[in-house]
Amino acid sequence: MTPPFTLNNRILTLVASISEILGKLSLKQPQAIDLRLRRINQVRTIHGTLAIEGNELSEAQITAILSGKRVIAPVKEVQEAKNAIAVYDRLMNWHSAKEADLLEAHKCLMLGMIDSAGCYRDSGVGVMKEGQVIHMAPPANRVPTLMLALFEWLAKSDDHPLIKSCVFHYEFEFIHPFSDGNGRIGRLWQTLILSQWQPLFAYLPVENLVHQHQANYYNAINLSTQQSDSAPFIEFMLSMIQQALLELEGSSTPQVSQQVSPQVKLLISVLHQAMSRDELQQACKLKDRKSFSERYLKPALDASLIEMTIADKPRSRSQRYRLTQAGLTLQDELKD
Repeated sequence: MTPPFTLNNRILTLVASISEILGKLSLKQPQAIDLRLRRINQVRTIHGTLAIEGNELSEAQITAILSGKRVIAPVKEVQEAKNAIAVYDRLMNWHSAKEADLLEAHKCLMLGMIDSAGCYRDSGVGVMKEGQVIHMAPPANRVPTLMLALFEWLAKSDDHPLIKSCVFHYEFEFIHPFSDGNGRIGRLWQTLILSQWQPLFAYLPVENLVHQHQANYYNAINLSTQQSDSAPFIEFMLSMIQQALLELEGSSTPQVSQQVSPQVKLLISVLHQAMSRDELQQACKLKDRKSFSERYLKPALDASLIEMTIADKPRSRSQRYRLTQAGLTLQDELKD
């Protein structure tokens, strides 16, 4: 059975744009994603997919866990990170059209977290928001049949991989086949589908962007459910993929340092991990907030060299700034 979805002009435009960017990037490989960027992107991917589910580990803490270092944090959150690292490390060993591989991935992801890791749920489940049930998943006894049909469609469909990956992701979340870990596995499997089409997707931190636009992510899922058509979700995910690729394309542009001011270069050189506005201003040894904003912070943001960690709440007290891939490239140039 083919899942219900329509392809509107916006979706077709996004597919064309993404394909064009991929074509440009293919001419720059392997320089476009060097080993250092792959590691950074892996951290951002894992941080993003965990943060969506409420895990509060920072990128720095996940980097430490990835390096085998001890981290002072809740045991559950550390275990979630270790499991996610193991899953993304094994990503290319699985085949997206094999149901057994998805069950194995869930077993790995939820190891030590739930007793039913690697098994479909045997009871009803609903998605809650502010104390209200916003989605009641299909009954547990229908899950095996629904998942089998979804995998059969994935294997036989001749739709574009970009479309198939989004549709699978949405349908998976609609079915909600596991008692826990559905969001993480859904995002992982979309990455796997795309990676088997274009390998660079294995190192593209789309999950990080989804986290930054988390409210829109859930709104797209809910709207698709209300319309019985996954087009809203397809549009949202394609826009996230497009944005991630544009950032990657920017990071692979040579000699970024020739295009920015000395003030921005200073800011980039002192920015490590995620820093607050005050921390950055202090690191630049500046006292005038207005001057710092107009000559340092805003130009760096406008040039997409840095980004906000809470993009949908620019004035949040918890706001931090971090380097984009283009910013990381510039920072490396400044070290030479």
